[in-house]
Amino acid sequence: MTLEQNYEYSIDFCMLDYKCSYLPDKKARMYYRYMRHAGTTLVTEMVRRGWRRFGCHFFHPICAECTGCKNLRIDAENFFISRSQKRVIKKNRDTFIHIRRPGMTQEHLDLYDRFHKYKSESVGWSFSPINPHLYYENFIDGAHEFGKEILYFIDNRLVGVDLIDITEDGISSIYFYYDPDFSSHSLGIYSLLMQIELAKRLGKRWIYLGYWVDGCRSFAYKMNFRPLEILDGFPPLEKEPNWKRLL
Repeated sequence: MTLEQNYEYSIDFCMLDYKCSYLPDKKARMYYRYMRHAGTTLVTEMVRRGWRRFGCHFFHPICAECTGCKNLRIDAENFFISRSQKRVIKKNRDTFIHIRRPGMTQEHLDLYDRFHKYKSESVGWSFSPINPHLYYENFIDGAHEFGKEILYFIDNRLVGVDLIDITEDGISSIYFYYDPDFSSHSLGIYSLLMQIELAKRLGKRWIYLGYWVDGCRSFAYKMNFRPLEILDGFPPLEKEPNWKRLL
């Protein structure tokens, strides 16, 4: 199936403006493309142009008054690990990792809720318990051959779930959640370091980090992974994306 043929099976729509999660004084609007049969080549080209994926929904912002959301990618091929990142690896020397197709168990759902309840109490995220239908729709449906989950275990206990897409030129980070009882292990940082290691083993150059917003504390950690490139806007498929190296 060609890229053009994929569009025959897509539905495009956008949401009404809503309060931005990253910049509270701003309004946000997302543009969506629903595709049940997106192949790896199409997903690769969409990720290169700033699209994100949850389930069968691909999306990027089209905010009227703000262009604060920028896409970042790590040059995994030339990544240089810092001293603090080496300490994170040392802290996780007994952490076991398993990579597989995305799945859903009660353990997944309980961990997801525990993480989001912790974030609600610590940084003010909104919280409502996940249900199996919504989890399937967001993290399992639409994964096809490229979607994977990386499971993290400590003492046989599931402590982290990292959802990714393996594209033709890299790894796209979709979502990561972890057990707040193991916050001292810096599992979010560790998961990115493991993505970089996986990309190197697979011969992939890029780790697509998703959005970064200057001044948003939740995204500050992304600047600690160098070298980095930033995407200029959200170009259409027929236009080559312009990625620029950050100093």
